[in-house]
Amino acid sequence: MAYGMMRGVTRRLMLLDTASLYFRAYFGVPDSVKAPDGTPVNAVRGLLDFIDRLVKDHRPDDLVACMDADWRPQWRVDLIPSYKAHRVAVETETGPDQEEVPDTLSPQVPVIEDVLDALGIARVGVEGYEADDVIGTFAGRATGPVDIVTGDRDLYQLVDDERGVRVLYPLKGVGTLQLTDETWLREKYGVDGSGYADLALLRGDPSDGLPGVPGIGEKTAAKLLDAFGDLAGIMSAVDDPKSGLTPSQRRRLDESRPYVALAPEVVRVAGDVPLPDVDPALPHSPRDPAALDALAARWGLGGSLQRLLTTLGS
Repeated sequence: MAYGMMRGVTRRLMLLDTASLYFRAYFGVPDSVKAPDGTPVNAVRGLLDFIDRLVKDHRPDDLVACMDADWRPQWRVDLIPSYKAHRVAVETETGPDQEEVPDTLSPQVPVIEDVLDALGIARVGVEGYEADDVIGTFAGRATGPVDIVTGDRDLYQLVDDERGVRVLYPLKGVGTLQLTDETWLREKYGVDGSGYADLALLRGDPSDGLPGVPGIGEKTAAKLLDAFGDLAGIMSAVDDPKSGLTPSQRRRLDESRPYVALAPEVVRVAGDVPLPDVDPALPHSPRDPAALDALAARWGLGGSLQRLLTTLGS
């Protein structure tokens, strides 16, 4: 299914990297924000405030909250076992391992899901895939402009000026966003969207357990990509004694061939996730008002929810 067209009118799609945003809300809103029973709801209310601001400022026609049904897919771990290994809290025999998450955040995630569902905001997670992959597939199928809201630079690889795909990267809350397009990427990293995945692969990412190529930092990776075009061009240069690689670069890249052969599938966002059939249209009124009222009372969602409801109805 393609997203972004309805009755011949081009629609703007906003894709939320939901976990990235509720983690930011959790750490950005004091845990003194609590439900009537004293349970912290700072992530819940903070995320509602984020969505309210995003809708006010950017006026998407369609919005999808993309979820991590599997934060560390086994198919990525099979390729690179260190992938996110340092973030595993509990290993499980069946199903995804449990991620290390702050004790007072974990209980808020089901509340976030229930509130989004009651509001009627489309929420999509697909077994065996990360939210990044869901976002990549939605973005690839979109026929109109796409705003991806994430605090994860990995998704810079999806930026595509020709197709109108950009990343809105929060710098302070979501009131101050870095609007990431190809011009910004070239100025910052010397690559376009498609080149960012190769740069990230070469540089590595300790936060995701990706080792990168030893001795190849961000600046060197950018220079190599500028000189040789892409990862395949760089590896071809390893076999060409006249290519201009320094001896140490040639040696390190040669020694890293096993990693370089496997890492692209891990680093690059999947574009073929089997998405469910959902209606991404931004709701103007709650899908389930009674459930939403009960959630608001139980969790003390107060002004955060009311502001969002006002914005959705305007």
